Amino acid sequence: MIEATEGLLVTEATYILAIDQGTTSTRAILFDRAGSVVAVDQREHEQIFPRPGWVEHDGLEIWENTRMVVGGVLGKANVNRGAVAAVGITNQRETTLVWEKETGRPIANAVVWQDTRTGRLVEELAGDAGPRRYAAQTGLPLATYFAGPKIRWLLDHVDGARERAEAGELLFGTMDTWILWNLTGGPDGGLHLTDVTNASRTLLMDLRSLQWDPALCAALGVPMGMLPQIRSSSEVYGQCHPGILDGVPIAGILGDQQAATFGQGCLERGSAKNTYGTGNFMLLNTGTDIVASDNGLLTTVCYQLGDQPAVYALEGSIAVTGSLIQWLRDNLGLIPSAPEVEGLALSVADNGGTYFVPAFSGLFAPYWRPDARGAIVGLTRFVTKGHIARAALESTAYQTHDVLQAMNADSGVPLRELKVDGGMTANDTLMQFQADILGVDVIRPKVAETTALGAAYAAGLAVGYWGSTGDILANWQEDRRWSAGMEPAERDRLLRGWAKAVHRALDWVDDDVEQG
Repeated sequence: MIEATEGLLVTEATYILAIDQGTTSTRAILFDRAGSVVAVDQREHEQIFPRPGWVEHDGLEIWENTRMVVGGVLGKANVNRGAVAAVGITNQRETTLVWEKETGRPIANAVVWQDTRTGRLVEELAGDAGPRRYAAQTGLPLATYFAGPKIRWLLDHVDGARERAEAGELLFGTMDTWILWNLTGGPDGGLHLTDVTNASRTLLMDLRSLQWDPALCAALGVPMGMLPQIRSSSEVYGQCHPGILDGVPIAGILGDQQAATFGQGCLERGSAKNTYGTGNFMLLNTGTDIVASDNGLLTTVCYQLGDQPAVYALEGSIAVTGSLIQWLRDNLGLIPSAPEVEGLALSVADNGGTYFVPAFSGLFAPYWRPDARGAIVGLTRFVTKGHIARAALESTAYQTHDVLQAMNADSGVPLRELKVDGGMTANDTLMQFQADILGVDVIRPKVAETTALGAAYAAGLAVGYWGSTGDILANWQEDRRWSAGMEPAERDRLLRGWAKAVHRALDWVDDDVEQG
């Protein structure tokens, strides 16, 4: 790593800048050629909950935070834009924003991926054909998770929005598109683009053509003129203009979970990773084959490098894992800070018979039950806050087990080890329990920032900063490995309890309250 001496700005194009626009915060991270973190800056944004089941973000706040963290990370590294060879963008997927082309003003808050307001709409769209009505084209079930129904909801519920969209006055984007459009000029010539990974999360893109499908757009009631152009995950889209990065190429875009897969070096068919963040997301690289799931998983685009064929993946998406720990902190006050959940969980020997099903946004893979809601079961007077904390942590491992079982069934090849990343992997207690429940080795890399690193790799490959994907594989290093130590009989007992708890969390939603 080349370090700037104090007071001296490095102007050689030494680094790659990744912008990681996540569910709870926006970060800018500088990486060097070894894939090591040089500097980080981060700003959280407000989580807006207008009604039960609704989750929103302020698009203007997120853009302002993006500007601030870019300036902040350059300042921390004591460099200017001349030190940045390229910019890569990664983002929370599915979160939907619609804005005015002429002014850049959003017509409403962004509807976040966790939001369930489209529950009734997706049931209507499914009709008699059921939730997999469009799965053959999109790889996705009809669910509140995806962007297409969110666009439709905004057009139907914001006064004049549909007419303005059909007149070409409004633009849609997931957060990658919003950031890119603003970085490249906004109303003054901003680029309205997305990549194949983000487009594959809309229910509007055909997995084979990698283009918007007119029939799907018509079925969901989304005017095609408001959609961004779809490009690969690694190419020079344009240059930043104006601002602190003026002239720096933007050359990589990946949805956050695909970025983590790329950053983990899961480039071979059959390799997999699990990211522990706000939610959990397990991706299995299926190569250039589109593998349909019979077990509640998603078929999605993993990445596409320039004009090379797209690489696909099976994905198991879990809505609530890390955000459950935030809930313990913010809503219940059980812990003053998220990392302290580990100590509280270790204050007891086991879960005391308690299970926590965190179905705050329904249950995602492999269940796809939007009617589920959170439940704590097995309570007795014996149970303490330590047991609640432990049950909350354990729920992440149980949900991951359910996804892995589905993935093994779809792929036909049991996974032998699991690469992990994300904030919760710093919790050694959780990682050991995860290995115990899965019965396979769990492996954490030395560079934990794999999501941002994946976006950096995509951008760096496009401008020749890294010569090939071989450089990515050479950079990956193991930090720690956990192996299963639990007796199979104990594992089975715990999983039986979890299955009963999940069953009790189903069929809770009152439509009149939820859809409002």
